[in-house]
Amino acid sequence: MDVWLNPWTIALILNTGLIAFALVAPKKLLTPAGYGHAWALGVLVWGTLGWQGYGVVMFYFLVGSGVTRIGMAEKEAAGIAEGRSGMRGPENVWGSALTGTLCGLGILALSYGQPDAQPDTSSPWIPLLALGYVASFATKLSDTTASEVGKAYGRRTFLITTLRPVPRGTEGAVSLEGTLAGLGASVVLALVGWGVGLVGLGGVLICVLAAFVATTVESLIGATLQSQWRWLTNEVVNLINTTVGALVAIALGVAVL
Repeated sequence: MDVWLNPWTIALILNTGLIAFALVAPKKLLTPAGYGHAWALGVLVWGTLGWQGYGVVMFYFLVGSGVTRIGMAEKEAAGIAEGRSGMRGPENVWGSALTGTLCGLGILALSYGQPDAQPDTSSPWIPLLALGYVASFATKLSDTTASEVGKAYGRRTFLITTLRPVPRGTEGAVSLEGTLAGLGASVVLALVGWGVGLVGLGGVLICVLAAFVATTVESLIGATLQSQWRWLTNEVVNLINTTVGALVAIALGVAVL
């Protein structure tokens, strides 16, 4: 293969150029360290899943960053906005994307794990890991959207374990507005995964169901355990959330696809 057509070479050139542009752009979406980690993430995703996987993660990143800024003034006034005015750091990058990256690396290992180093696309785990990859980002976008829309526009918020009214921004709180927005976000992200060819139409439904299950688990953790265990930070919960989404999608894929 020509070195210039090697996906890893393309990944290095593309991500270096994009990060350089982002660093000089007036509007910052990540911290300086966050951009460095995003560069590493972008290289890994393009190197393992090509433009298709890259398109999914870029869609999540751009939409998720935009959603975080919904009603920012009101959320800051109420003290429930994301820190750093919504800018993400390394912990946010990997809390959101580590599970998906591991799915991509698994696909790479299966694709080139043969003695002759040729791609083996016959492994049934490759489409399942692709399903898990899309589901992990559908889960995270659903969670981000539900949380931010709920904090900005939720008229009534309830603790998921007791259904008692609680203030907006409470860990484990849910609202009708946020839940519907999160569901819509997971549908859109899953359709992006279908559009780029990573999942089929059946996989779209699976990703949406997996995202709903995972975000429910995330709310339950927030309502019960997060305040008790100091190590259970938002970033750790995000990692658990996306992992549950990926595993549920893979399990459903094994069962029905």
